[in-house]
Amino acid sequence: MTTIYLVRHGQASFGAESYDKLSPNGELQAKVLGQYFDKILKEAPYVIAGSMQRHQQTAHFSLAESFPDVAVVTDHNWNEFNHQQVFAQYDPRFNEPHLLKQDVAKEKSPRAYLAKIFEGAINRWTGGEYHHEYDESWPDFKNRVEGALQNLCDDLAKTKPRYAIVFTSGGVISVVAGKLLELNPNKTFALNWAIANTSLTTLRLVGNEPQLLSLNEHHFIKVEDPQLLTWI
Repeated sequence: MTTIYLVRHGQASFGAESYDKLSPNGELQAKVLGQYFDKILKEAPYVIAGSMQRHQQTAHFSLAESFPDVAVVTDHNWNEFNHQQVFAQYDPRFNEPHLLKQDVAKEKSPRAYLAKIFEGAINRWTGGEYHHEYDESWPDFKNRVEGALQNLCDDLAKTKPRYAIVFTSGGVISVVAGKLLELNPNKTFALNWAIANTSLTTLRLVGNEPQLLSLNEHHFIKVEDPQLLTWI
């Protein structure tokens, strides 16, 4: 029976010219994750990663601490939705990440401020009225992720590895969990905001059908250093 670990990437570079790059903290988170994998996995896993830089970097730093000789299969179907476009359609400041970062820094509760923007942007994207304004609509993103999950499960059912690891993003993991828990879009993306960097969401494969075992495990990060724990 195969256990699948869905990994959200390490902390990226919020407010920088390119978000799609791990911060120094994100690199350290990935190394801590790799050390944890080295403790809990009894044999080399099958590994797949989205094609985004933050996915590839998280895989690199993590596997260097645990399974340095394992090959990584790259599949863009595990990529995140275009969050900058989704947010910019709701709030144009997202077209200028450094200006948004300045605004966020002024808030008494930056996380709550971003959560409000996130909720509004996601509601607009998933609501149905504006699908034509996005390069990838909510239905297209949902179908892409669910297709990637099913293709992976079908492949694993044939090859039957003991473990599989997927390096991806919070939105993708939320869609997978939302499908398995039969959540609506609002509840699905409520999960997204809660998923910590380099956290683990665990699935068990029965035949070629996935079952959710755990969501957003991040205790191994807190044990190492509570200051390492991030959500943005």
